Amino acid sequence: MVNHKRVERLYNEEGLWVRKRTRKRVKGAPRQALQPPVRPNQQWAMDFVSDALAEGRAIRTLNVVDVFTREGLAIEVDFSVPSLRVVRVLEDLIRRRGIPEVVVSDNGPEFTSRAFDQWRHGRGITYHLIKPGRPMQNGTCESFDGRFRDECLNENWFRDLAEARQVARGWLRDYNLHRPHTSLGGLPPAEFARRWAELRSPPAPSAQPSDTTPINPDSTQRPG
Repeated sequence: MVNHKRVERLYNEEGLWVRKRTRKRVKGAPRQALQPPVRPNQQWAMDFVSDALAEGRAIRTLNVVDVFTREGLAIEVDFSVPSLRVVRVLEDLIRRRGIPEVVVSDNGPEFTSRAFDQWRHGRGITYHLIKPGRPMQNGTCESFDGRFRDECLNENWFRDLAEARQVARGWLRDYNLHRPHTSLGGLPPAEFARRWAELRSPPAPSAQPSDTTPINPDSTQRPG
């Protein structure tokens, strides 16, 4: 039998050491202040939120937000949401809304993996990593996460994953369609996005009579 003190003494005498594994980080865009977006679909932000089922099993939600309109674009709920699942969620959003210019997130392993980096590079999306320990650099998504936790996760007791997904979808729909947002002048995010699109859409061309319009001979006056 060898106790820990002998192991430590031999370890020191032989000059042994254990190499510390350092996690490789994928280089994103330079960490500099982002300019506020000026239109919808220009900048998306995403983050993870953790919770648990009634039985105690942990679940995670991937939250994606449009920074300009404050719309919640997706809440993906599962026991685990790896990087390939993140890519699948974003691809589904792109099919419905188009490609964003910038995606903002923290330094989580799902967002710094090689698979995710290759995907966003192939899509031509600028990826902005916030500074470690500075969550307010992703303030829009952090605010969304706080409301989601206070109004949905903390107010419900999920029996299973299916119920958690259903409740999260209902909360997201209510948030986008009915929840007034102070930064949007008291409008819900979906209504703000609709009004913004209407103001910037080109006016419909008015119907003007053409000089080449044929004249009905029956309607012309004849000299008496």
